[in-house]
Amino acid sequence: MYSLLFYYAVLLSYGYAQSNLAGGGKSNYTFPKEFLFGVSTAAIQIEGAWNEDGKTENIWDHLVRTNPNFTKDGSTPDVAADSYHLYKRDAEMVHELGVDIYRFSISWPRILPNGLANKINPSGIQYYKNLINELEKYNITPMVTIYHWDLPQKLQDIGGWTNAHIVDYYTDYANVLFENFADKVKYWVTFNEPMQTCLEGYGNTYRAPALNRHGIAEYLCTHNLLKAHASVYHLFAQQYRPLYGGKIGMSLDSNWAEPKTNSSKDREAVERYLQTHLGWYAHPVYSEEGNYPPELIKLVDEKSRQQNYTRSRLPKFTEDEIAYIKGTADFFGLNHYTTYLLSMADGEVGDIPSHANDVGIVRVQDPNWPSMSSSSWLKVVPFGFRRLLKWITKTYKNVPIIVTENGYADYSGVNDKARVSYYCHYLNSLLHAIHEDHSNVQGYFAWSLMDNWEWDDGYVSRFGLYLVDFDSPNKTRTPKDSARLYSKVISTRALPEKYDPEDFTAFSSASTLFPTTLLLPLYRLLI
Repeated sequence: MYSLLFYYAVLLSYGYAQSNLAGGGKSNYTFPKEFLFGVSTAAIQIEGAWNEDGKTENIWDHLVRTNPNFTKDGSTPDVAADSYHLYKRDAEMVHELGVDIYRFSISWPRILPNGLANKINPSGIQYYKNLINELEKYNITPMVTIYHWDLPQKLQDIGGWTNAHIVDYYTDYANVLFENFADKVKYWVTFNEPMQTCLEGYGNTYRAPALNRHGIAEYLCTHNLLKAHASVYHLFAQQYRPLYGGKIGMSLDSNWAEPKTNSSKDREAVERYLQTHLGWYAHPVYSEEGNYPPELIKLVDEKSRQQNYTRSRLPKFTEDEIAYIKGTADFFGLNHYTTYLLSMADGEVGDIPSHANDVGIVRVQDPNWPSMSSSSWLKVVPFGFRRLLKWITKTYKNVPIIVTENGYADYSGVNDKARVSYYCHYLNSLLHAIHEDHSNVQGYFAWSLMDNWEWDDGYVSRFGLYLVDFDSPNKTRTPKDSARLYSKVISTRALPEKYDPEDFTAFSSASTLFPTTLLLPLYRLLI
């Protein structure tokens, strides 16, 4: 009792008011008939066959060989779930779930072994044609992610995404995909989570190529990547959409942000975080003005002057480039998992220079937020999902949103009650966003179809609806309880009758579970 009262006292000292952790009561709403339900995967995480049939090394193949301790378990994606050989079973699983659409990525070095379009690998083309044909057999719509973090190492050797010529190389690669697959693929994603590529791969060491050239490389990478996105969008719109139809967009990752306290500075930190992280990539494409967010420009310009640089470390777009990039998406792809508490930093934060130092905010998570995830950052905060969707809808003028990733990580097992609970809570929040906030959400993809190689977590963290036995020669796939739950939601277009938005016991024992009615800043209740 004393710990519970203390918990409330601490939160009340921050000026918080009561609000439901679930983001709303149990919804009796249903998903619209035309709403798209899907599942997502990524080539490097499931395919394996890392050097078979003409495929060459990508930046992750290279990283795990030059730094064997990069992953928690010392593993590699060499075999992964062996989907290169088991794609028929994968398509069958998608069919078993009853989803409308399957999002998968294409491996650049499997298609273009040199990274360039002068040499096309016919075995790579045939593999993806086989997969698409298998999906077609089950009447499943394919959504193709053109780039999901697996740059050919041969291109990284000449600078990768910091080399301005990458815009042309990427456009040529995308053109090969359009030429071969646009007749059957009606949804395209240019980039998956570009912030992870640039900020964590070039500015830090958390993603390949782990360049760690913070303060410079993340901005160069982003600048070239946005130009590449726009180039491919215009290529598709001008040459392929008139022939085949289809839509093309980008998938951006974002957490939701709440102020750590009700102070004006912490409230300011929330908006700064959203504008300088999600907005870094969204504002040039989805805003009416185009260009980088004004606050990001101001912050980096000022820090660059203070640090005695002769020009801003944030490159400038020309007026023609701003116009060329603006509006280059048919939908807003969103990957979302969790929520953070934000505060304005009192002094310098992060490396100098770095994006973190430029932005000057500190993020933490409430240790009382529920989770038993294998990923320590994956706290279960469903209201954050709803609020993020509302923010995107308001900021980018009712843009069509497709949630291209949402899911929960555990260690293993088919009786995954925590994942079942996570999906129920987040889908409930989504229903409230659609019907009460009028967020223009047109689809939802669970991450992921199956357990896979999870980057620096290796095979420790499992996100799959299907369990994969990585020790078996056939990489046996078995549906989890969450697969059955998701399938039921899809078939009924509604949440299970027994779902209780106040029940978070799947993430903790009943005796230690903190109250499900959390205390949140007053000002957030007004948006």
